[in-house]
Amino acid sequence: MAFADLLEQVGSTGRFQVVHVALLSMPIFMMASHNLLQNFAAAVPPHFCAAHANLSGPTLSPEDKLLISVPLDKYGKPERCKRYVNPQWQLISNGSEDETDWEAKEQKPELQGCVDGWTYNMSEMSSTIITEWDMVCESRSLKPMGQTIYMAGVFVGAMVFGGLSDRFGRRNLLLISHLMMAVGGTCASFATSFYLFCLFRFFCGMALSGLVLNSFSLVVEWIPTRIRTVVGTFTGYCYTLGQLLLAAVAYTIRDWRWLTLAVSVPFYVSFLYSWWFVESARWLVLSNRPEQAVKNLKAVARFNGRREEGDKINIEVLQQSMKKEMACSQKSHNALDLIRTPTMRTITICLSAVWFSTSFAYYGIALDLQKFGVDIYLIQVIFGAVDIPSKVIITLSMSKLGRRVSQCSALIMAGICILVNLLVPYEQQTLRTSLAVIGKGCLGASFNCCYLFSGELFPTVVRQSGMGWVSMMARVGAMVAPMVLLTGDSLPWLPGVIYGGTPILCGMFAYFLPETLSAPLPDTIQDAVDRGFRWKKPSSKKEEVAMKDPSESLLKESP
Repeated sequence: MAFADLLEQVGSTGRFQVVHVALLSMPIFMMASHNLLQNFAAAVPPHFCAAHANLSGPTLSPEDKLLISVPLDKYGKPERCKRYVNPQWQLISNGSEDETDWEAKEQKPELQGCVDGWTYNMSEMSSTIITEWDMVCESRSLKPMGQTIYMAGVFVGAMVFGGLSDRFGRRNLLLISHLMMAVGGTCASFATSFYLFCLFRFFCGMALSGLVLNSFSLVVEWIPTRIRTVVGTFTGYCYTLGQLLLAAVAYTIRDWRWLTLAVSVPFYVSFLYSWWFVESARWLVLSNRPEQAVKNLKAVARFNGRREEGDKINIEVLQQSMKKEMACSQKSHNALDLIRTPTMRTITICLSAVWFSTSFAYYGIALDLQKFGVDIYLIQVIFGAVDIPSKVIITLSMSKLGRRVSQCSALIMAGICILVNLLVPYEQQTLRTSLAVIGKGCLGASFNCCYLFSGELFPTVVRQSGMGWVSMMARVGAMVAPMVLLTGDSLPWLPGVIYGGTPILCGMFAYFLPETLSAPLPDTIQDAVDRGFRWKKPSSKKEEVAMKDPSESLLKESP
């Protein structure tokens, strides 16, 4: 790829790249806070029905009120969603429900729902959206709905920002995304109803897609091939450290409103310094804007202390060096190019399965920390810390064994851990938590791999459209994941089977992708076709037809 030579000329690993990657990576620390915010903002505290409002008596303690108002469940704890229709005064003298000789033993007192609301144990946090809007019992499905709406925003954002970035540039859409995240998060923290909260979280989800897609493209399009793996891993670690940061912030701020505000305000800062970013010269060339591309390359050269080398670059040099790429820029590209040729179709379908399963299983585990019976702040730290060794391992694997094997192995191992966990008795919480941590680490490694792998597979002319599409598939998985938990009400083992089986099945799709280890970054669709696959010829007649006559290729291809 000719652009690589120009990048080396202006400094491919100089001060510009260091500062550029560092500034683009800083907001990634806070992305984890928004993705996993519901673990704390929507934590469900211990609760039970409020005692009858008409109870009186100078010696009636809160414990006595609870005893005569709320029955006990099979574990000897107050029922969460039921209470006696009438106070059972006799329980005070008898001491407990078990010792009471009910009048007609075959009949127990009539029960009702929590008509006077709930009493919450707020020893761990001062407020959550659960306590704010009583999202328990009959309304408990609102909790996963809130996360699903947020992920729906991420889905829509991937669809919108992916296409717009290929049309209007990475930098402009990144600026909009930063501002949108800051304002959306701020408004969510002041929401007066659950539905307003969901609306603003939807916009935060859209902004997150714009941040991820455009930050990633600006990173990989300004760095050389030889350091893509290292830089991709570094940005992945920023998300890992962000999970640890979230645990610390949530432990310090126990009120959901202040917590939401705290993880949103930093995006105002990143919005301000994002004006410094330089638009991708690769994209400018392929968008038929060579003058601006030359200007940006010279600016990078000056920043890297290579003014003389930068001054040698002009439009004639650019046209001579990137003749093929600029010729390709005369053609218009859209999302249909992702499926127009057999090669691009295979890449798009396989990556879609990989992203869907990774996100689906990841959020299925990471968004239900309370089920492990461990302090949620501690388990958040553990879940975040496991990404450190897992990403070291996946980085070494990607560098030695290649992207394809690494991607396939990470997904299959994650699915096996989740399925094995179903066989472990519930009482063995340590073993269950350990298997879940290993599975989550494999999924974190899979995310690290698929971001880099996808960026190397999609050519520059449709990279944002491609990344936007696979990101949409990931968000579909994240949207479905919280709702699958509801199936556990009827079949407790079913969510685990679904969460474990999906990554094993979809992990096999990675086998059909071409290897990109040490391969140059493709700029055009023809570059991707020429690279080909190990298990089939580099190109076919159908692809040649599609490349020559894109408007008619879909009609001419035989089924």
